[in-house]
Amino acid sequence: MYVDRIFKPINIIRFTLKQIVIFVTYASFVTGLYYYFELTWLKIPWVPLTLLGIGLAFYVGFKNNSAYDRTWEARKIWGGIVNSSRSWGAMVTGFVTNNSAQEKASEEDIKATHKRLIYRHITWLYRLKRQLRTLKSWEHNRKINQHYRKYIEELFPNEDADKELQNFLSDEEVKKILSMKNGCTQLIHQQSEELKVLRAKGLIDDFRHMEMQSLITEFYTLQGKCERIKNFPLPRLYASLSIYFVYIFIFLLPMGLLSAYADTHLPKYMVWGVVPFTALIGWIFWMMEGAGDYTENPFEALAFDIPMTSLTRTIEIDLREMLGETNLPEPISPKDGFVV
Repeated sequence: MYVDRIFKPINIIRFTLKQIVIFVTYASFVTGLYYYFELTWLKIPWVPLTLLGIGLAFYVGFKNNSAYDRTWEARKIWGGIVNSSRSWGAMVTGFVTNNSAQEKASEEDIKATHKRLIYRHITWLYRLKRQLRTLKSWEHNRKINQHYRKYIEELFPNEDADKELQNFLSDEEVKKILSMKNGCTQLIHQQSEELKVLRAKGLIDDFRHMEMQSLITEFYTLQGKCERIKNFPLPRLYASLSIYFVYIFIFLLPMGLLSAYADTHLPKYMVWGVVPFTALIGWIFWMMEGAGDYTENPFEALAFDIPMTSLTRTIEIDLREMLGETNLPEPISPKDGFVV
């Protein structure tokens, strides 16, 4: 996620340079035909084009609102994951005790249980992040997108998937999770199974068992909400029409501007002003469309993503501090304006 106050102009230019060149070339071609060959039929009335531009602005605006809603919902979901994870840590360390046990467990066993439940939850966070960043067919994967992903990965080197598991799970659990199609779902299921065992041993009472089980249900709910956003795109017809309409508008734009210039008393050579204005107006509409296009997918590991790695690291630090650990990783700080 890009977190600097202002998106650097050089990044915008680099991202849109191809479109700018296309707009300038096309406008120059149309203007040249009019100027050198006097093809006056290229002019179209300016008023209909104005109405088209107004309608297009409304359509793109509504589409961008829908796209932003997806990103904001994703951020709220991850806010819920942060809060519920902290509650999970507090419940594990506060509820799993010898208070209701008929056969008392040793203090070492209690602490080992706390660590196992919390470490398994941290693993769930990292696996969920990784699953959500698996690209779908409708997500952006052009050459420039691959370039940005590689650049961000170089800024924030990731541990491989297996090592993320090995840091927090036993070898047996690692092997089991890697064999599952949806490791996140199975990790939460493992938590539920262990709570059942702890209840049978009397290390948690009925009320506390229900409270912790309800929190596990909440984790399933939050995971499902993330998967809904990830697996169900903004309706492709709705998204595609916006792109088509923008390009139709840009196609007609220099012809309408020719009409606007021709109806003035300016010298004929001033008609070349069509070129920069076409490029500028076309670029603005294209950027409006592009902003929504990239905002609609909040889990594709690009500059407008939810910073799941940073949030996961924050939760990891909080939970491990609840265990009394002091050898903790550092929070993830922004680098070159990005945080992941």
